[in-house]
Amino acid sequence: MTGAAIDDALEPRQQPEIEIRDATAADEAAWRELWGQYLAFYKVQIAPEVTDQTWSRCLDPASPLTARLAMAGDRILGFAMYHHHLSTWAKGPDCYLEDLFLCREARGLGLGQALMDDLVAICKQRGFDRLYWHTDVNNHRARKLYDKLAAADGHVRYRISF
Repeated sequence: MTGAAIDDALEPRQQPEIEIRDATAADEAAWRELWGQYLAFYKVQIAPEVTDQTWSRCLDPASPLTARLAMAGDRILGFAMYHHHLSTWAKGPDCYLEDLFLCREARGLGLGQALMDDLVAICKQRGFDRLYWHTDVNNHRARKLYDKLAAADGHVRYRISF
């Protein structure tokens, strides 16, 4: 799920100096804290072994899953997690934004836009044909940003869990 709460309607605040980079092993504890906040935002629980595997995949160079972190100094303010895959609808691969989240105090500072801009640049650099994502229909703050970037495509998601 993508989603984060981006609230551009908040009073403008001083944006900290931000670096966006790939996650490293040293980021694990801080990433897990934000990941927990993300899951709480969506009111879901994920088995600890799934979170462990997600983190491992983010660090594995052979895995297509990547975590990009929005950093202010040594503090993680948010993340965008994405992966790529082949497509039957385009010549090049597609990029799927799986998760996007900002900590509460980082919302309204343009960091969601910065993470999306970073991902668009990565997609162009790597020759991906498309970037796509989904979010909860009631995640109005995130949709405010997403609606600036692209039009909703009208697809409905179906899921079978095993």
